Parts: sequence; structure tokens; C-alpha cells
Amino acid sequence: MSIKTQRISNLLIKEISDILQNEVHDEDIKFVTITACKVDTDLSLAQVYCTVLDDKKKDKCLHDLNAAKGFIKTELAKRKLEIRKIPDLRFIYDNSISYGNKIEKIIKEINN
Repeated sequence: MSIKTQRISNLLIKEISDILQNEVHDEDIKFVTITACKVDTDLSLAQVYCTVLDDKKKDKCLHDLNAAKGFIKTELAKRKLEIRKIPDLRFIYDNSISYGNKIEKIIKEINN
């Protein structure tokens, strides 16, 4: 990943998190945490990885986020970002935290 795409990824994480916290009125989406973002080299697509506090609501939150991506993209365009064209957003559930917890549980069982 180049420095430019990394900088844009970090900027998108910060701005999307702020939009979800302050601009979105859906209570289910407010408690989503953006963990990572991968931007294509041509800046046409941003894969935004997120987690939710309640695993039971993860499918609904992902559906709602992907339905609200037009609103989020519009809000990003309103902000004076250093990007000419806002990339298309694709929200993906980040399994790395649950995977890390599973590995930690296995290690504890082995040590006991």
C-alpha cells in the first residue's frame, strides 16, 4: 500500500467514524466501530472494515451501513477532504477481533 492510499485510508476511517457518531440517526449504526480501511490504488473503491458490540446485530448493521453508504458518501463530499473523488464504499465485517479472542482462548486452555 502506498503512502497516498494509506493516508487516504486513515482519513476515511476518521471521517466515517465521525459521521457515524454525529450525523447518523439510526441507533444500531451509532455503535459501529471502524477498524480498518483498504483503498484501491486507483481510489475507486474503499473497503471499510467494521465491528459491532452486539454480534447478534452484525448482519442488520452491515445491511444498514451498506444501505446508508450513499448518505455517508454525500457527507464525506461535504467535508473539505483532500480527495478529488470520493471512492465507492463497501462495508465488510471485521472478523479479526473474534479470531484473536478464539486464539487467546485456545492458548489459555493449552496453558491450563
